[in-house]
Amino acid sequence: MFANPSGITAESLGSARFRADYGLRYAYLAGSMFKGISSSRLVVAMGRAGLMGFLGTGGLSPERIEAGIREIQAQLPDGQPYGVNLLANLARPEAEEQAVDVFLRHGVRNVEAAAFVRISPSLVRWRLTGLDTGPDGRIVRPRRILAKVSRPEVAAAFLSPPPEALVKELVAAGRLTEREARLGEHIAMADDICVEADSGGHTDQGVAYALMPAMTALRDRMRTRYGYADPVGLGAAGGIGTPQAAAAAFVLGADFVVTGSVNQCTPEAGTSDSVKDLLQGLDVQDTVYAPAGDLFELGARVQVARRGLFFPARANRLYELYQRNDSLDAIDPETRRTIEQQYFGRTFEEVWQETRDHYARVDPQVLAAVEANPKQKLAMVFRWYFVHCTRLAMHGVEERRVNYQIHCGPAMGAFNQWVKGTQYEHWADRPVSVVAELIMQGAAGQLADRFAAMTGPDTAAAATTAATA
Repeated sequence: MFANPSGITAESLGSARFRADYGLRYAYLAGSMFKGISSSRLVVAMGRAGLMGFLGTGGLSPERIEAGIREIQAQLPDGQPYGVNLLANLARPEAEEQAVDVFLRHGVRNVEAAAFVRISPSLVRWRLTGLDTGPDGRIVRPRRILAKVSRPEVAAAFLSPPPEALVKELVAAGRLTEREARLGEHIAMADDICVEADSGGHTDQGVAYALMPAMTALRDRMRTRYGYADPVGLGAAGGIGTPQAAAAAFVLGADFVVTGSVNQCTPEAGTSDSVKDLLQGLDVQDTVYAPAGDLFELGARVQVARRGLFFPARANRLYELYQRNDSLDAIDPETRRTIEQQYFGRTFEEVWQETRDHYARVDPQVLAAVEANPKQKLAMVFRWYFVHCTRLAMHGVEERRVNYQIHCGPAMGAFNQWVKGTQYEHWADRPVSVVAELIMQGAAGQLADRFAAMTGPDTAAAATTAATA
């Protein structure tokens, strides 16, 4: 879609070190999407194309995570790159530990750490396990962390060495060796930082033009402060759905780019055809913010698709009711009927019984605390709606389509507009590796065209005139 008369190529964009470290053709990654939406099939397709994607493990059991990793490794037998997501879990830190156990057991090398607000013991164990030195005395890191962050204070934590107190606890527990602990003092928690601007799903609604320069300055200061031998890479995510957006990220100094929403609308994505049909019709204005189900009580927000969907308005209504009421019984009868019949499709009692049965299996202590607190019980019943709406979308339940919860940012609409009228208009014709090719080849062409326009004969003549004036 763009001419490329200069020497700028897709292969030359971003950091050569980053491409070499991960074994990639392009400085481009397909980021994770929870519940396996970034599926093993998607990760394999990226790996076979000389690119890398991250398996979305959030919300999956250890058994399903293990099955996904086995499938990826079986289909990428020649060492093609792949990664796996590690999602922060403040409520159940043991879930992080179980995921790390699986990663270590299967020799995973690349982890995308997402949604962390502070460094956890599981992250430190993953980072430091197996640290050694090479013949030249440099520290050899067999495992890599790419941290997705949107706030400077979180980036600073990943740009610092592992917290000393956590390291001591892990050594005392026999989960790290003294040697691993000593070597860990000389490396940052992350090999690479992905700066996430306003994106689909959980978002701080950051602006890339402000975030990238600030994060670059922070990264450089932290390297000087700690004297790291190796630089920490800095990538960009959020809003990247077109060549122009990727080109802008590289101009801002990104070592790599990470896509998300656009990969949800590909044949390999692990969601329903019904969702993909909806996504391919979105424009840039067809997303909105709604409460986050997993952080409902805190008022955290996610960005979701809204065109033709009632979920965003209903989710916001539930949060308003939670703020105004201290129990389910405090909700007036008419509002209760509306929620039960139109939102839930079942009664509050039925929802609570399903929720109760779940927590009785996975976390009885939480259940006991909830049953003693009517406000918390109200939150749990309302949170059920968010889980339910995600399931409806992923399973493609057409008769409940208006309740679909689809995490998505405006990059999806931008991509749709860019490919409108081409062979890539339908999602079935958008393999994830082809989307990567289109964006990266187009970004190279866009940059070459802009560079030529800014440095062509007319520009040179104007510069000469200004210099001699």
